Amino acid sequence: MSERMPGPGEPVEQSAPPPARNPISRALRWTLIGTVVAALVLGAAGGAATALALHKTEAVSVNTSSDVVCDAAHIARTVLPSVVTVSTVSAAGASGVGSGEVIRKDGYIVTNNHVISSAVDGGQITVTFSNGNTVPAELTGRDPRSDLAVLKVNENGNLPVIPFADSDRAIVGQPVVALGAPLGLSSTVTTGIVSALDRNVPVPSDGGTTTVLQGAIQTDASINPGNSGGALVDCRGRLIGVNTAIATVPNAAGQAGGGSVGIGFAVPSNLTAHVAGQIIKGDPIGYAYLGLQAVPARTQAGHAVGLFVQSVTASGPAEAAGLQLGDLITDIDGTAATDLSALNHVVLTKQPGDEVSIGYVRDGARHTTTLTLGKQ
Repeated sequence: MSERMPGPGEPVEQSAPPPARNPISRALRWTLIGTVVAALVLGAAGGAATALALHKTEAVSVNTSSDVVCDAAHIARTVLPSVVTVSTVSAAGASGVGSGEVIRKDGYIVTNNHVISSAVDGGQITVTFSNGNTVPAELTGRDPRSDLAVLKVNENGNLPVIPFADSDRAIVGQPVVALGAPLGLSSTVTTGIVSALDRNVPVPSDGGTTTVLQGAIQTDASINPGNSGGALVDCRGRLIGVNTAIATVPNAAGQAGGGSVGIGFAVPSNLTAHVAGQIIKGDPIGYAYLGLQAVPARTQAGHAVGLFVQSVTASGPAEAAGLQLGDLITDIDGTAATDLSALNHVVLTKQPGDEVSIGYVRDGARHTTTLTLGKQ
């Protein structure tokens, strides 16, 4: 028997309440972790040069529910050869350090845009592999909106590659391992779990603007300045996210703290694969735009029922389609919409101008509308 939808006046639990209602969230500050002054000597840990085949983001399980912790030693041996330390020097001479991972054996490396943005105009970028080899890198392209960038190194065409997992299948509580160069310490490995999914995190971007990490993966694996662009992997050593930002607690002077408090955020691997693929092909990155913000909703019994619409952008596609604040989206193009991966799927697979069918509930009654995607 199908579960009855909430009627007028009946409560619908939002599984991720708006941050503005959380006093602890208001006290936190989202901090990018990619570029740090290179005050420490860059280390280089040795590792077996294990070649890993790039795995497209087909539907695959991320790990089994029986996993309690990952075998970090095995992951370090097999994945670290594909993880690099990214060093930058700006035209003005300022230096910085971040992380990245090889995504194609012919030398393409993904990292964060904010890791390399200071070196875009007249600066220099180099990458150091886990065996200590340092080579120059060229910027292939970058996308400030997703905070991703792709570098290219001229190597022998047989670099070890990190495999990709399907980030839409990540689950809260699964163990993960973070790899990168915190504070410039290359080949650092830390462990933790996926603490939450579908976080929308505002972070600084180019030119004093702000971008939002859409559907970010939250983790308690220790990540610090220098980890940005590094890998967050599952227990099989497959990329599920690119570590990008941490939450810090401001001190008495209102300044952000300098280290991990166990709340970090990663760009999901599915979005990373999409953006990196477009950059490598040289195609413009145009995101489909729905014009709404939503959070997963559950009944009081804990059953997922849809996406609760928190806000609708004035004159945007959702408003034009008749959607309103408080609507409960139940399906998109005939597929149940129980978490934000349903919206992320639209963004990744549809083009501006495409039409999608939206099923929703308002005041206990079911409705269907057609939404024409905009461009953002």
